[in-house]
Amino acid sequence: MTTVRKYCAFLTRLLAITTLLTSLLAITVHAKDSSQGALASELENIKSQVLKLNRDLFILEEDLLFPASTQIAVFVSVDIGRFLKLDSVELKIDDNNVSGFLYTERQRKALEQGGIQRIYLGNIKTGPHLLTAIFTGNDAEGRTVQRAITHNFDKADETVMIELKVEDNESSYRADIKVEQWAL
Repeated sequence: MTTVRKYCAFLTRLLAITTLLTSLLAITVHAKDSSQGALASELENIKSQVLKLNRDLFILEEDLLFPASTQIAVFVSVDIGRFLKLDSVELKIDDNNVSGFLYTERQRKALEQGGIQRIYLGNIKTGPHLLTAIFTGNDAEGRTVQRAITHNFDKADETVMIELKVEDNESSYRADIKVEQWAL
């Protein structure tokens, strides 16, 4: 993994140098009078090439850090939020803490209005795994409650995408947590 990080650092430095050179060219062109339209056109061409290079470097960095053969993404969504006002989520994979999140009022409302949050993006080995999620919040009477769920899944060579849904259960007047594994 150190080789990947060194390569990413090299790419980042390369991008910074390219951006600096483009900025220097922009200052030089701006200082000259407008009769040098050809130079300004060439500068615009270089800027578009730098932007394309930046996009390509970002995609390459994502592929190096999170290859599809080891990638897992976990998302959180809230159905209505009447029976559980979400306060925090703690996520474990194979008994290792991998993510935690404390929600603000604004973030919770965004989830209650249909938003989906990516709470974790990481790498795991292929094979069987256990995902554990602990949701903490307040119920309709304002009491602090916790809901936990575990989910067994097998990691193959493709990206695993899991959605944790907090859904109101009208019959029991409490929130249930459902797990949905997305198929790409």
